[in-house]
Amino acid sequence: MGTISLEAVSRWYGNVVAVNGITMTVGPGVTGLLGPNGAGKTTLIALMAGFLSPSAGTVTLDGDTIWRNTEVYRTIGLVPEREISFGYLTGRQFVLANAELHGLTDPGAACQRALEVVEMVEPASRRIGTYSKGMRQRVKLASALVHDPSVLLLDEPFNGVDPRQRLHLMALLQRFGAEGRTVLFSSHILEEVEQVARQIEVVVSGRHAASGDFGEIRRLMTDRPVQYVVVSDDDRTLASALISEPSVVAVGLRPRGGVDVSVTDLGEFAHRLPRVARDARVRLVELTPTDESLESVFSYLVGR
Repeated sequence: MGTISLEAVSRWYGNVVAVNGITMTVGPGVTGLLGPNGAGKTTLIALMAGFLSPSAGTVTLDGDTIWRNTEVYRTIGLVPEREISFGYLTGRQFVLANAELHGLTDPGAACQRALEVVEMVEPASRRIGTYSKGMRQRVKLASALVHDPSVLLLDEPFNGVDPRQRLHLMALLQRFGAEGRTVLFSSHILEEVEQVARQIEVVVSGRHAASGDFGEIRRLMTDRPVQYVVVSDDDRTLASALISEPSVVAVGLRPRGGVDVSVTDLGEFAHRLPRVARDARVRLVELTPTDESLESVFSYLVGR
C-alpha cells in the first residue's frame, strides 16, 4: 500500500524543537507538505525516510516502524533538497551506483529505465558538475526511482528549477500519484502545491497547522482577517467612518500617520472603501497590505 503514519511525533536537538507532536497519515496519491522555510519540513521528511529517529512518537510504513528498519528502503525513494556532492560522476554513473547499492539483479537496465522516465538519457554521459539546477533535480529523481519504490519523498523539488522543467517535474509527480504510488513533496509556495497535490498538510514552527484538500486550505487562508494600512488626508475621520463597516473588525491610528485596519471580507472592503472616503470627505493617499507573507498566514492557522 505505501501508507506512512506519524503518531504524536516530536524531534528535538538539545533545547531546539524541530517537530512538535505531529500526527498525520500520508497515503497513495500526491500530498503536498506546505510551510514556510524553517517550519520543520526537512526534518519531517527525514523522519519519514528513516534517516532520523523520533525523539517521541512513532513513524510507521504500513504498520512497520521505519527507524532502524532497512527493509523500508526497498519501498522508499528519497529526493533530498541538498545538492549532489558527486559532481565528478556522470549522471549515468550516479544513478547506476544507486541501482548497485540496492542489489538489483540488472542494475544497468534499471538505471536506463529511470533515466528514460525523467528524460535524462542524452545528458547522462556528462558530468553532474556541468548540469543545470533542473537537470540535477531530475538525476536525483532518477536515482530515487531506480528501485521502483512505491513511496517517493521529495524535499523542495522545485527550488531553482526553470518554468519548463518545473512543469515537467509536476507532470511526473502527478503521473506517479496516478500510478498508485505514495508521493509527498515539500514546498513553501501554495500555488505550487495546488497545481500538483490534492491533499495538503500544513506545518509551521514544527507544528501541524492544517490538513485537507487545496480548496479547504485556500478557504482557511482567505477567510482569515487581513491587515491593511490606509493613509489619508484625515486619518481620524476615516477611522471613525471605517469602524461602522461590517467587513472591518478593528481600526487603530498609527502614531506617524495612517490607519491600521483589520478586514474579514476583502471583497466587500475593497468595494466600500472609496465610498466611505467620499462620504466622509476624506482623500485616500495609500492602501497597503501588511501581512501577506506566508509566515503570517501559517501563524493564523496555528492560532485557530
